[in-house]
Amino acid sequence: MAEKVYATGRRKNSTARVWLSPGRGEVIVNGKPVDEYFARPTLELIVKKPFEITDTSGQFDVNATVVGGGISGQAGALRHGISRALATFDVERYRAKLKTAGFLTRDPRMVERKKYGLHKARKRPQFSKR
Repeated sequence: MAEKVYATGRRKNSTARVWLSPGRGEVIVNGKPVDEYFARPTLELIVKKPFEITDTSGQFDVNATVVGGGISGQAGALRHGISRALATFDVERYRAKLKTAGFLTRDPRMVERKKYGLHKARKRPQFSKR
């Protein structure tokens, strides 16, 4: 087992750089505690889900830097990064649980680009026959 593990997580346009080390369960995101950075409780639950699945709540300290996208994408990126870090920390114990939960898979959904002649990606101008 490693002393400190680094992993990168991504979701939408957000990227999370995660450092995982054995500790008391503190999660620091961009220099703030997780409950202060992610104001909504649902986002905090998303971030802490990998620890609940692997039964490691309160055993690891997380220091993360998150950039890009919105707050929801950042929470998803952080969950992805924490999951990858846990999987590399102890492959035999955690990888299978995280894999079945789908936390090691990068969510490929991205915002579709806007096309010319259209208002948005798919919204067209109103059709006029005459």
